[in-house]
Amino acid sequence: MSPAPVIVVTGPSGAGKGTLIAELLRRLPQLEHAVSATTREQRPGEVDGREYWFLSPEEFERRLRAGDFLEYRIYVSGKRYGTLHSELERIKKAGRVCVLELETVGAMTVKRSVPGTVTIFISASVAELERRLKERATETHTEIGERLRLAREQLEQAGEFDHVIVNDELEHAADELERVVRRELALAATIEP
Repeated sequence: MSPAPVIVVTGPSGAGKGTLIAELLRRLPQLEHAVSATTREQRPGEVDGREYWFLSPEEFERRLRAGDFLEYRIYVSGKRYGTLHSELERIKKAGRVCVLELETVGAMTVKRSVPGTVTIFISASVAELERRLKERATETHTEIGERLRLAREQLEQAGEFDHVIVNDELEHAADELERVVRRELALAATIEP
């Protein structure tokens, strides 16, 4: 049998990726969300290894040079985020299926470098994305504008991914995501290496 695939969920900011992943993990307990590494400061209530692996900029750079990252990204803020190879190995060793939540460039990097990767693009209308971003109230008006500009670019790339799920209605999108992942897991279980 072939190894279980790596499930990568991607899409623009405000599409509901995190909410859909949480629901997917509740429905399919054989899945496990990989914990990303970051150089951003640890916030009150966050636990190292649960929300993120919190690394100093120097440690992140050292591990990057050592080839420890599957993919990484530097944001405008200067903060770095990335997926450690060790996270995929940890999840595989536990006999579970890895789920990654990544931006679109990282998703394509993983697809190119990890055989069996399944990419799922979560989409929503630009109007819905704007409503959600404003409702979250975590960004300035300028930041929301920048996120919407990026979202428009990412929406144009949707066809490059294995599956596209429109999240304009949460329950329907969660059902569709579950169907897609169950189908991919069943397919992977029937393919000989």
